[in-house]
Amino acid sequence: MTVQEQMSIIKRGAVEILVEKELVEKLEKSQKTGTPLRIKAGFDPTAPDLHLGHTVLLHKLRQFQQLGHEIYFLIGDFTGMIGDPTGKSETRKALTREDVLKNAETYKTQVFKILDPEKTRVVFNSEWLSDMTATDMISLAAKYTVARMLERDDFGKRYANQLPISIHEFLYPLIQGYDSVALKADVELGGTDQKFNLLVGRELQRESGQTPQSVITMPLLEGLDGVNKMSKSLGNYIGINDPADEIFGKIMSISDQLMLKYYELLSDMSINELEVLKEGIRNETVHPMDAKKRLGREIVDRYHGSGKGAEAEEHFVERFKENKTPDEMPEFNIETDGKAQLLCKLLAQTGVTVSNSEGRRAIKQGGVKINGEKISDENLEIHSPGDYVLQVGKRRFVKVKLS
Repeated sequence: MTVQEQMSIIKRGAVEILVEKELVEKLEKSQKTGTPLRIKAGFDPTAPDLHLGHTVLLHKLRQFQQLGHEIYFLIGDFTGMIGDPTGKSETRKALTREDVLKNAETYKTQVFKILDPEKTRVVFNSEWLSDMTATDMISLAAKYTVARMLERDDFGKRYANQLPISIHEFLYPLIQGYDSVALKADVELGGTDQKFNLLVGRELQRESGQTPQSVITMPLLEGLDGVNKMSKSLGNYIGINDPADEIFGKIMSISDQLMLKYYELLSDMSINELEVLKEGIRNETVHPMDAKKRLGREIVDRYHGSGKGAEAEEHFVERFKENKTPDEMPEFNIETDGKAQLLCKLLAQTGVTVSNSEGRRAIKQGGVKINGEKISDENLEIHSPGDYVLQVGKRRFVKVKLS
């Protein structure tokens, strides 16, 4: 495969490549010498289960793997005890060593549903970080100034708002960057929210006399609501260990626009096939519902085995043919702080409608039910905490827990 063809695959779904010219040069050198590039992505085991949002990086790793490069799946068992401060408005609660190691073991089994275990090097950053002395850590801390750290958006906002920043949080980007030095990484992958940390790795490598790694940032995958980053805390996630029927049902609940993003970032469909699919949806020769079913089958097969996607589709079709409330549906936990919740806003917030106005229209047309009861008041507010099943049309269901 030519370098240009490799770059076409590498750039699929990527937000930014820093620096693209350097990456091209590395690929050219790799091809000439027959030496694979060392590709790194780090994951802190702060929770036991992975969801589809986590797998965006894993799919990009697999693409590099299929191109013949060396993959380092880095488990941040050391950094996990610090807690990544990225995007946080307060200091994260530190995890115990026992919690981190327990979660790390589950990661090792889950990632091989995507990566080839025989071609993946699983490494733990405690292997080199645990041996660092106080002198080593001070030396590392001396390589960055507080002013530079405050250039990071979340730190800058917390400082401006006089919110506390613990000293150990400043160490996190440095330690993540040092991982790249220890592994002599040629390329590091991360979400767009990790850009600062990834660039720190480049600088530390340069200071260590290494060729700075190329950085590839990938988009953060929106969850079922189509708005917020996929997250367990928001209840808008699809877990790779979820039951097959639940995964399929959740895929069927996403918007048509989000479906295409899921295809680009999560599917094995080739670039050319994806363009054909997009064109088919644009000219209405492909129905979005059929495209979602195909995506649902692919994802269920990946995590539950070949043929399980077709079974989940059959269960889904039977359930809705009989107009039953599905056994599994997206669930959202929403804190109300005692305030009444406008129904049309809840519909948009949970992704069963794309906007408040669409929710109002659906209510006026008699297409909205709460717990099976048809709603006609487009200005209805829900005042009481509790569990509610919201339905729009025959096929869109979500379960909302108001507290």
